[in-house]
Amino acid sequence: MNEQIPVRIDAWLWAARFFKTRALAKQAVERGRVTLAGAVPKPSHALHVGDRLRVVRGEEIFEIEVIALAHKRGSAALAQTLYRESETSIKARETAREQRRAERAGYQPPPKRPDKRARRLIRALGDIDAG
Repeated sequence: MNEQIPVRIDAWLWAARFFKTRALAKQAVERGRVTLAGAVPKPSHALHVGDRLRVVRGEEIFEIEVIALAHKRGSAALAQTLYRESETSIKARETAREQRRAERAGYQPPPKRPDKRARRLIRALGDIDAG
């Protein structure tokens, strides 16, 4: 962690463990999934302490403030010291996670594979849909 030397935004996102590889971090920045103070930066943009980022990763949205810089990827505990997530961001992610969990709650996978008779019925239903 070195506060004096600015770090590329894609390298910092990788070091802070928002993305598994630096290439994925670069793609996310290029595709506009990472914004810096409301603007879409280039992957080579120099990041400074105090910058505010909005990171969209899959279905999760993080609104964070950079509190430390790192060039290298460290442990997960070290990565969490590089940024501070806003309270509204944490609450929004938790409610979205609970909503996804509730949507999945009604689905019950079948207890076993279909037997010969059930497979024939499934095939017969498929023929009805095709015709």
